[in-house]
Amino acid sequence: MHDCDNPQNHQRCIHQALETAQHLCTQRSVKLTRLRRMVLTQIWQTHEAVKAYDLIRDLSSREHMVKPPTVYRTLDFLLEQGLIHRIESLNAYVGCPWPDTHHQCCLLICRTCGQIQELKGHWINSALQQKIHQQGFVIQQQIFEIQGICRACVGVAEP
Repeated sequence: MHDCDNPQNHQRCIHQALETAQHLCTQRSVKLTRLRRMVLTQIWQTHEAVKAYDLIRDLSSREHMVKPPTVYRTLDFLLEQGLIHRIESLNAYVGCPWPDTHHQCCLLICRTCGQIQELKGHWINSALQQKIHQQGFVIQQQIFEIQGICRACVGVAEP
């Protein structure tokens, strides 16, 4: 289980994310290739949304340009393995702190600093799920995105 409770200690988060990813990939008999590790590392550099084209720019050099399809395939793999989440409203990605458990995802997105915090728990939408099932709708993916201002930024805004 990944537990990055201090969003300012990115090296610890990166280390834990890579360690967990390697363990899960080994367990699932899939490969965590060099590029997959690099993309996952870039995503965990901050607790902010990372766009695919930022990954392409950051992973490319003068000698070697990383192609968009390669990055998108890598992102698809990381999504399939539950190692990252796609933030639909921002067309970007963020690391998942709990890739080893199936869970409902609720992302708190700070509009001021860009930090993203994930809440975990099945309590998030039990009433909503009941209504959805009554309609005969089958949920394939469920991510709640809530935009607002984080505690740190609210504290800065207060006199």
